[in-house]
Amino acid sequence: MYIEAIRNRNSPPAVLLREAFRCQGKVRKRTLANLSCLPAEVIEGLKVLLKGGVAVPSAEEVFTVERSLPHGHVVAALGSASACGAPDWFAAAPERLRKVLLAMVVARIVSPGSKLATHRMLSDETAAHSLGRVLDLGQIEPEELYRALDWLHTAQPGIERRLARKHLAGSTLVLYDLTSTWLTGRCCPLAARGHSRDGKRDDPQIVFGLICAADGCPVAVEVFPGNTADPATVAAQVAKLKSRFGIEQIAWVGDRGMITSARITNVLKPHGMDWISSLRAPQIAQLAQEHGPFQPSLFDERNLLELTSEHFPGERLVLCRNPLLAEERARKRAELLAATEAELASVAAAVTRARNPLRGAAQIGLRAGRSIDRYHMAKHFELAITDTSLNWVRKEDKIAAEAALDGLYVIRTSLGAEQLEANAAVAAYKSLSQVERAFRSIKTVDLQVRPVFHYSAERVRAYVFLCMLAYYVEWHMRARLKPMLFDDEFIDAAHATKPSAVAKTPRSTHAKAKDATGLADDGIPVHSFRTLMRDLGTLAYNITHTALNPKAKIILTTRPTPLQEKAFSLLGVNPTRTQ
Repeated sequence: MYIEAIRNRNSPPAVLLREAFRCQGKVRKRTLANLSCLPAEVIEGLKVLLKGGVAVPSAEEVFTVERSLPHGHVVAALGSASACGAPDWFAAAPERLRKVLLAMVVARIVSPGSKLATHRMLSDETAAHSLGRVLDLGQIEPEELYRALDWLHTAQPGIERRLARKHLAGSTLVLYDLTSTWLTGRCCPLAARGHSRDGKRDDPQIVFGLICAADGCPVAVEVFPGNTADPATVAAQVAKLKSRFGIEQIAWVGDRGMITSARITNVLKPHGMDWISSLRAPQIAQLAQEHGPFQPSLFDERNLLELTSEHFPGERLVLCRNPLLAEERARKRAELLAATEAELASVAAAVTRARNPLRGAAQIGLRAGRSIDRYHMAKHFELAITDTSLNWVRKEDKIAAEAALDGLYVIRTSLGAEQLEANAAVAAYKSLSQVERAFRSIKTVDLQVRPVFHYSAERVRAYVFLCMLAYYVEWHMRARLKPMLFDDEFIDAAHATKPSAVAKTPRSTHAKAKDATGLADDGIPVHSFRTLMRDLGTLAYNITHTALNPKAKIILTTRPTPLQEKAFSLLGVNPTRTQ
């Protein structure tokens, strides 16, 4: 049987249900029914049935979409947080509070904002994504977020202890560095003026130190007043590792401004802890005088040389030379010297001009002082100032002495050669870049910890700890998503094949191919972490109902794209699970 439309002169065509059959070797047709009176959609449905299909109403009649929320990035972050053990962090909290805490950690990754902005994003009526519905938070109140912060502050020691047992067990290296961020208002007792690493000199700030495992995974964080000097934070962190985590044998890896000689003598040695740090420029110059000039030929094979010195008893000193750094410092010094001389020349021109010349040794000295300090080159010039003249000459001996140390840096460590060879000591010190990467992610690129809006010291500490937990989850996500990111998947192999840890680690051929083409091996575009999260967010969480039962809500998620499927597969999460 089939349906056929028969033209009917000036009238609408007749729609007939017909049957074809064979009679005496010929194909015959007969009309079974006239369907002209039926609606067009019914006729189309009958055509589908006659062809063996299933006729259903249009999608608009079956489902009504009430709301569509970004969902894919929520599934990715929430699934990763669960895989990292986040629900266990908050197991001691009441059930409702556990959900709120988990939501705050995930929201920091998905869409970082203030607590009031997070409250709006999680609430049913003003939700910006599906997180509140997936966790069944309902209508959340702002006070719940602040109560969650208060609970997190008291739970921080226990959570950090759990992370330390997981990531520091059997490890001797601990990475430690410090950064700052500014606060709004002046009510927080931690707010103080100090050295701002963000260039916000007019705002009070806080300082926080981050402890990471040797692979860069964050383990603990501590907040200090904004005027705390870097070395002054070491004692508190050493006490934390010994008393809270019960770790006795630790080698601290910190920069030269953090682990100073005074801090080694007064804090690390009394606690029986080891260290890896570096020497300051005056100490390197002193070492050069003690061992004679360091000729570039000494570094031809490995770019490093192991020394000892009576000024650093019981320590190993690894002298490193980076040729690229030496070239860069020589270039920069030459430019700064030329720029300083140009500034001094402008002052000399003011002294010798015919109209209204600059006069007086004091006035000329003030102008020359400002010029010579602008590029911090005063140590390399000798000035001769009178009431009517300004002359200068370069201190070539000091310039040559400084140039002899270009590209040199010295790693100092108390670990013996049987515990850590020289090359590994240099690599351990350079791994502090992973803490810098964590700061960059926490402060600017992904989690946006700054500025801080809280007033009480307890909530400021809890807020910074919350951001650290979010970065902990993000760190694990990045590790799994490397094939989809611009990150170098084979960086560890490149480190292993380098002749010396001093040399810059080149990007692998595979990573260079990703950079050049913007594509992974399977042809799917590669992303930064943030753009990948935005792409995942296009997978929607649709709240629908049917005309038969409008009160029954049906959740439908859109079909993942190939890129989204790959990301969910790498993370080991199921995007169709909504609870």
